[in-house]
Amino acid sequence: MIDIIGVRFKPGGKVYYFAPGSIQVKVGEKVITETSRGLECGEVIIANKKVPKSEISAPLKNVVRIATKEDMRTVAANQKKEEKAAAVCQEKIAFRNLNMQLVDVECTFDNSKLLFYFTAENRVDFRELVKDLAAVFRTRIELRQIGVRDKAKMLGGLGICGREFCCKSYLSDFQPVSIKMAKEQGLSLNPSKISGCCGRLMCCLKHEQNAYEDLLKITPKVSALVALSDGTKGKVVESNPLTGVLKVLTDKSEIPVKTTRDEVTLLKDSRIKVNNDELRALRELEGQ
Repeated sequence: MIDIIGVRFKPGGKVYYFAPGSIQVKVGEKVITETSRGLECGEVIIANKKVPKSEISAPLKNVVRIATKEDMRTVAANQKKEEKAAAVCQEKIAFRNLNMQLVDVECTFDNSKLLFYFTAENRVDFRELVKDLAAVFRTRIELRQIGVRDKAKMLGGLGICGREFCCKSYLSDFQPVSIKMAKEQGLSLNPSKISGCCGRLMCCLKHEQNAYEDLLKITPKVSALVALSDGTKGKVVESNPLTGVLKVLTDKSEIPVKTTRDEVTLLKDSRIKVNNDELRALRELEGQ
């Protein structure tokens, strides 16, 4: 077992493990840690706890100290520097007439680097822009092109559900989302209905997929042949996996019978014998 803490450096960002040593921290406290970019200030998400060494993939970097008032003043000063850097960068982009959109600026805790995140439809030659920014701020400059999903995560906003973007509020890593998920969930394949503000398929499709997969395993699909509780055979013409409500068309009525998945038996899985007349009627229904 090894002692770790979990630290997040941005709201909704990924949680990283660090070795606290003899430092005891509480959830919500700010700490200064060693990272690949130098010292950084982050928020404790997971307090001191022991985990198996097998869960740790790489040597952990150390927690330097719990953030002091001086450290927090440095963080505030860096935030002001980021605002100034964003304004200057916007001016330089316009001056150079570059086809790119600045999304965010990040200043490392030790002021050793300024990172500029931007989006662009095509590759951008920003070498002259880097020189302009380095001349103004006299520090190391790094520009990173990001995708539209990362842009949405950084800027935030409200989704069509009225809540804050999942990626901004709590989703630390993007999960792959496919059009197959929308089909299995019975959603309209209209892009405007299943796409988020970033223009990509909504992340909530992935959140609900596991529940739909479990429900689809126990819910007869449309066109499935089933037997009702009274023994009548029919074909499913409408199926709702969430509620379990089915509409079954039988040869005894032109109006579908409303029932639930718990009140029917899937003929394929059952050993109910079907006589020739019933089989003929079911085949006729299947062909409709």
